[in-house]
Amino acid sequence: MLKMLSNWVNRFSEREVRRYRAVVAKINQLEPAVEKLTDHALKAKTDEFRDRLSQGETLDQILPEAFAVVREASKRVLGMRHFDVQLIGGMVLNDGRIAEMKTGEGKTLVATLAAYLNALPGQGVHVVTVNDYLARRDAKWMGQLYEFLGLKVGLIQHDMEAPERKAAYAADITYGTNNEFGFDYLRDNMVLTLDDMVQRGLHYAIVDEVDSILIDEARTPLIISGQGERSTELYYTFARIVRNLKEGRDYTVDEKMKAVAPTEAGVAKVERMLGVSNLYDDAHLDYAHYLNQALRAQALMKRDRDYVVKDGEVIIVDEFTGRLMFGRRYSDGLHQAIEAKEGVKIQEETQTLATITFQNYFRMYQKLAGMTGTAITEEEEFRKIYGLDVIVVPTNKPMIRKDYPDVVYKTEAAKFRAVVREIEELYRQRRPVLVGTVSIEKSEHLSQMLKERGIPHNVLNAKYHEQEAEIIAQAGQPGAVTIATNMAGRGTDIVLGPGVAEMGGLHIIGTERHESRRIDNQLRGRAGRQGDPGSSRFYLSLEDDFLRLFAAPTLSVLMDRLGVDEDDPIESPALTRAIESAQKKVEARNFDARKHVLQYDDVMNLQREVVYKQRRDILTQPSLRDDVLHMLKGVIEDAVDAHCPPNLHREEWDLEALVKSLAEVFLPLDTVPLDEIQGMSRDELVETLLRYGEELYAKKEEEIGPDNMRELERVIMLRVVDAKWVEHLDAMEALREGVGLRAYGQRDPLVEYKTEAYDMFQNMVGAIREEVIRMLFHVQMAPAINLPVPEAIAAPDPGSRGPFQVIAGGKAPKEPGTIGRNDPCWCGSGKKYKRCHGAEAEGGDA
Repeated sequence: MLKMLSNWVNRFSEREVRRYRAVVAKINQLEPAVEKLTDHALKAKTDEFRDRLSQGETLDQILPEAFAVVREASKRVLGMRHFDVQLIGGMVLNDGRIAEMKTGEGKTLVATLAAYLNALPGQGVHVVTVNDYLARRDAKWMGQLYEFLGLKVGLIQHDMEAPERKAAYAADITYGTNNEFGFDYLRDNMVLTLDDMVQRGLHYAIVDEVDSILIDEARTPLIISGQGERSTELYYTFARIVRNLKEGRDYTVDEKMKAVAPTEAGVAKVERMLGVSNLYDDAHLDYAHYLNQALRAQALMKRDRDYVVKDGEVIIVDEFTGRLMFGRRYSDGLHQAIEAKEGVKIQEETQTLATITFQNYFRMYQKLAGMTGTAITEEEEFRKIYGLDVIVVPTNKPMIRKDYPDVVYKTEAAKFRAVVREIEELYRQRRPVLVGTVSIEKSEHLSQMLKERGIPHNVLNAKYHEQEAEIIAQAGQPGAVTIATNMAGRGTDIVLGPGVAEMGGLHIIGTERHESRRIDNQLRGRAGRQGDPGSSRFYLSLEDDFLRLFAAPTLSVLMDRLGVDEDDPIESPALTRAIESAQKKVEARNFDARKHVLQYDDVMNLQREVVYKQRRDILTQPSLRDDVLHMLKGVIEDAVDAHCPPNLHREEWDLEALVKSLAEVFLPLDTVPLDEIQGMSRDELVETLLRYGEELYAKKEEEIGPDNMRELERVIMLRVVDAKWVEHLDAMEALREGVGLRAYGQRDPLVEYKTEAYDMFQNMVGAIREEVIRMLFHVQMAPAINLPVPEAIAAPDPGSRGPFQVIAGGKAPKEPGTIGRNDPCWCGSGKKYKRCHGAEAEGGDA
């Protein structure tokens, strides 16, 4: 089956390459005319192409001319002319495919063709590399070509600030690493204003070393995390406070909705115990969270029903099975509130603020392409996960590297002795050797053996990319012995020194087989560039991790049967087949594991897209008033569903509880007379309650001012969406960790995960709705304090917004000569006014 698939892929590549060669002929026909253009005329082609695109031509229609222009510019600026096979590679990239091109075939130059063409629409091109050094090198090197043609080049580096990043993303072509692009996407979806966003959309990406980035590094998601900001001590404080509150007088419990809320009397009591004037003031908004969770822990969560306390830990009880759910925690601070209630140690946790897998990040690009020397063995994964075909691009010159059969020894010690003997022999011949190892420990062991033999050599440490690239570039010089991890130096060309070709070229020694054939092929691919001679051989032992775990029994029986001594190697077709068979099995297993992880993340990704779209709408819409009223209607409908369900007769509806539940959110008691709503249908109830809510909201807007209300809506929505999304991420992570145990109950964990994730997301949407409405209806304007202030504040420049009086989450203009409690103090101390002179004016600490 694998052989049939391989043959089909090869035939597909060959057919596509033939099609591309027809376009190459057109590009070559244009070369004489393009060569005659002056530098100025060549550069002017960029504007000409853009005009033609704006008039309806497509990228494919202008491709031959654009590629001819790039090739001519490269000749003049870089002194390099694209080979025909490099033009084919450029077309593969332009078509949104993966170009498999052997090491030394000039992939960095190939990318300029597709990058230039796809930059012409002006939406930006991202060229993704595996480390900062390569991004910086390629941006500087190839940037000369782009700038000659009138394009701007940007570079993203790890230590850059947001303004620099924004400028880099505004360029036509931007170089950077996969990590930086991904993290910038996540950070852009955490900003408070549009101006703080740095990226401008995901139009087209070319991923260098695409197998490394989209497969190897895609095993681990990107996560922006931070310490939980909430104080653990405050959970204990509020646990003590709620013990003094009385149900019915200080707080109400709605068991149907599983909700609890403080009454006005309860809020006043809490404010007295805390010594604050307003629990909902912007300076104390977190207090409301602590109070709500402490009340939930006190009134709703019952010990030995919802949870148990065991060995000083609060452990959740599964409500369906009654089993203890070890490792699971309630989200949104509820678990900490229960721990405080029970007097056990509160477990501090880091909090995931934003996360995404590389698979789901790169699938968001409108067009994605990649290039590597080794992709065909992972063609199925590229196609299924990313929708990417792999096209094998022919080499410019025939490949003449000799790949010798593997040799296997019984012990690792015997294997390394054989490796050192071969290195010593080649060193005497002055023929360069590159040795690949699987770990730093093995590199150091081999290095020590070479030192004992007096053989000078370099050992690469992959942590230092620049040093790595410089050393690997010299690995082809006469007499060079280089020890590196199997992946070291990717992206750096090894050029043979004088006379090395006559000696047989660079020799590659692999000291272990990798689980993936692709990694082994990458190591072999370091030799034999551009038709150079070269050779490779792998030395293995039955004690190697891979053979020990996956192939040792078969090989051990074979070696025992042949009576092989420790220092005697074995080579045979059966051995090679056994190793390849084991690698294929492991590759398939690893693919299934990555696919399994992605299936779970796809659920999360759908939710992420919804939340991030909502967030962007909040930032871009001029007014959110209609959204607020829509949320208000949703809160009312939820309450009506709970207290006036359609399956009960009207006489059984609990209208009093309905009005009380809405009073906890936005509608003061006695606002709606019960006799007015008696006998109404559900739709009439919603319509009537919504009318009262809209009237209250209009009064609030009149009190604060329309402009300030619009800003307040935006700030509160962002704050609530962000907070609830972070809480949801925690809950989803806990669900993901525990759902696997459902398999013991003959239930599909993935189906269970999807079902519960949907319910949790709907709950989050409802919680966002309720919290936004509660905050907007309870927010109050902070009182302005009249004080003589410096002239610069009292009399601002004409046209400026002037000093502001701060309200919860927003800003309102105030009269000259007043200062808000949260404004910077007029004395220049750098403190807020309420913490400085404001405290003195109010007779104490504000």
